[in-house]
Amino acid sequence: MKQQLLEEVISGFQFPDKLLTAENYGNGHINDTYLLHFEGEKMILQRMNMTVFNRPVELMENIMNVTMYLQKIIKENGGDPKRETLNVILTKDGKPYYCDSNGEYWRAYRFIEDAVCYERVEHTEDFYQSGLAFGNFQKLLAEFPAETLHETIVGFHDTRARFQVFKQAVAEDICGRAAEVQDEIAFVLEHEYLANVFAELVDKGELPIRVTHNDTKLNNIMMDEKTGKGLCVIDLDTVMPGLAMNDFGDSIRFGASTAAEDEQDLSKVSCSMELYEAFAKGFIEGCGGRLTNIEIDLMPRGAQVMTYECGMRFLTDYLQGDVYFKTHRAGQNLDRCRTQFKLVQDMENKWDTMCEIIQKYK
Repeated sequence: MKQQLLEEVISGFQFPDKLLTAENYGNGHINDTYLLHFEGEKMILQRMNMTVFNRPVELMENIMNVTMYLQKIIKENGGDPKRETLNVILTKDGKPYYCDSNGEYWRAYRFIEDAVCYERVEHTEDFYQSGLAFGNFQKLLAEFPAETLHETIVGFHDTRARFQVFKQAVAEDICGRAAEVQDEIAFVLEHEYLANVFAELVDKGELPIRVTHNDTKLNNIMMDEKTGKGLCVIDLDTVMPGLAMNDFGDSIRFGASTAAEDEQDLSKVSCSMELYEAFAKGFIEGCGGRLTNIEIDLMPRGAQVMTYECGMRFLTDYLQGDVYFKTHRAGQNLDRCRTQFKLVQDMENKWDTMCEIIQKYK
C-alpha cells in the first residue's frame, strides 16, 4: 500500500489529529485492515473488497442502520454501546465510507479495547459464549425491519438456487473433472430435499425473515479478555434478511466439526455433540424467547442444510476450475467438499440426539 494513498484516506475521516503508527492488522481473507494508533485511542481502517462486495454504499447503509439501532437498544438495556457493537467513524463530509483517488472504498471503526477473537474452539465454554452472543444478536434485532436491508450478496444462502448452479456445473463440466467425482455428485442429488426444505417453508409463509449475520464463525465474536464472555458481534458485511436456522447451522458446520475444513482423512471428521450442545444452549438462551417454535425445531435441519450447501459450493467450484474459493494445493476444494458431506452423514447418524438436545433447551 503506497504511503501517500494511506495518508489520503486517513485524512478523509474524522480521526483525532495526531497519528502515531499505522500497521497491518488481523488475518481476514476479504478486506485489507489497518490498526491506527492515535494519541489516546485506536481505530480500525479497512479497504473494502469490491470483488466480493460490489455495492459498498448499500453495504455501509446496512451497517450504519444496524449498528445505530443496536447502540440505541444496548444503551436502553444499560449496556456499553461503545464496546458491545461496532461504532462507525464518519468521513469529514459525514459519510460512512471514503472513496479514494483510485475509486476504492474504505471504512473505519472505533477499536474495541481488552477484547480478543478466537480462530478455533479451544474450550467448550468459548463456543457456548459465541452461541450466546449470536443468539443475543438475534434478540436485539428481533424488532428491526429486515425488509429495509439491502441484499449485499444476492442469493447468498439460497440453497435451492445454488443447487441449480451445481447441476449446471455438472452438465457443462468445463474442466473434465465430473467423471472422477461421481460419488460426490450422487450425494448432492440424493440430498436434494436439503436444498428445498427451507425455501418451500418460506414460500408458504411459515418462516419469519429476520436480520441475520450470515457468517457466524467463532472469530466473528469479540470476547471480553477479563470475563471471557462474548462481547460484540463483528464483520457485519453479510448482515441482511435471512433465516435464524441458517445462522445457527453455519456455526455448527464450522465450529462443531472435529477436523479441519480440508482434512483428507475423513475418519477424523465428525460433528461433536458436546460442542453442538454448548452452542445450541447458548444460542437459544441468547435469543431470549424471540424465535418461533418452528424455528427452534428446525435448528438441527439448519446445521444439515448449511453443511450440505457449503459442500455443494466447494464441489461446484472444483468442477468449475477452483475460481471462487482460494486454494493452496490441487484438490483442496474436493477435500473440503468431502469433509462437509461426511459431516452431513454424521448428522444423519446422530439425528435423534441433535433433535433431543434442541428440545432440552427449548
